[in-house]
Amino acid sequence: MNETGIGTFRLLLKPHEAAVALAISDRKLWTMTARGEVPCVRLGRAVRYRLDQLQQFLDGQGVGGR
Repeated sequence: MNETGIGTFRLLLKPHEAAVALAISDRKLWTMTARGEVPCVRLGRAVRYRLDQLQQFLDGQGVGGR
């Protein structure tokens, strides 16, 4: 367990953690969030990302290439 006493399982990811999970830069994530392209949760001024919503977002993206 970590200092919170809840282990490593969390419901929400911080922006940097979400960017790492998506393999994009923090700046790119902020841009996509501001455009409403990536789903997020706002808790006051804090922005967090649900892992299941990020997975759904990725599942909805087309395969690259022409």
